[in-house]
Amino acid sequence: MKVRGTTKVVGLLGWPVEHSMSPAMHNAAFREAGLNYTYVPFPVQPEHLAKAVDAIRALNLAGANVTIPHKVAVMQYLDEIDEDAQKIGAVNTIVNVQGRLVGYNTDGQGFIRSLEEQGIGIKAAKVVLMGAGGAARAVVAALLSAGAASVTIAARSGDKANRLAGHYGSSAVTGIDWQSEVLSRRLAECDLLINATPLGMAPAVEKIPPVNWPVLASRTIVCDLIYNPLMTRFLQQAKERGHRVVTGEGMLAGQGALAFQIWTKTAAPYDVMAGNLLQQLKEQQENC
Repeated sequence: MKVRGTTKVVGLLGWPVEHSMSPAMHNAAFREAGLNYTYVPFPVQPEHLAKAVDAIRALNLAGANVTIPHKVAVMQYLDEIDEDAQKIGAVNTIVNVQGRLVGYNTDGQGFIRSLEEQGIGIKAAKVVLMGAGGAARAVVAALLSAGAASVTIAARSGDKANRLAGHYGSSAVTGIDWQSEVLSRRLAECDLLINATPLGMAPAVEKIPPVNWPVLASRTIVCDLIYNPLMTRFLQQAKERGHRVVTGEGMLAGQGALAFQIWTKTAAPYDVMAGNLLQQLKEQQENC
C-alpha cells in the first residue's frame, strides 16, 4: 500500500520499540482490509511522553498503541478514559476523535478473544492465574467480565496478590502466596490455568512458576501469555501431561484486533494478524 497525503497514521509509543511485532502485524491487517492506514513505531523516552501525546493531536494521527513503560503514565495526558481502562489502571490504545484523545485497554479482552477463537469459554470457569503484575491486572478484569466463577491470583508475594484481588471488589477474586498449600487445592479445582508472569520468556526460557502438576484435572486448559518462545517450558510440561495448551501470540493478535476496530470502525482480519505474528516468530527463531 502506498503512503499518500490521505493516509491515516497510527503510532506505537514505547521505549524501546525496536523489538515490536505490532507494526508488521497491523500493516498486514490494513492491507488485507483495503484500508488507507499505516502503522509506525515511535521510540518515546519517558521524559518525552507528554510531548509525544500532544503530537498525536498536532500531527492528526488516527491513534496509537501504548506499550511498556508508558501504559499507566499516559493516562494523565488523555482527555477521556474508557471505563474498563479506568478499572484496570492502564491504557494500551488511544483513538483521536477530532483532537480529543480517548484511552482504552484491549489487553484483557484480547486474551478472551484468543480463547474464543479456539472455542474455549470462560463463563462459570474456575481460574488460577499465576502472577500479579500489569498483565494479570487486565486479564483478571476481562475474566470477570466474561463470567468466570472464580479467579485465584497466585504470586510470589501473597501481599501483592491480595492487593490486586482487592482491587476488583469481588468475592470471586482471591489472592494467595504461590507457596501456600491453598494453591494445590485451587489447582485441583480449576478449569483454566494461566501464566501471567514473565517467567519463561526468552532468554531465560528455563524459568517457570511453581505448579504442582499432578493435582491438575485432565480437563484443565493451560495458557501462557508469553509468546517468545511460543512453546514455553510451562506449556511443554502441561502438554507432556496431556493438557490442552494455548500459546501467547493469540492474546497479542486479539488485543491488536480490538485496537484495529477502535481506530477504523472496521472488523479486524484476526486470522491474518495471528498468522503474521506466527510468521514473525518463526523467522525470529530461525535467525537465533
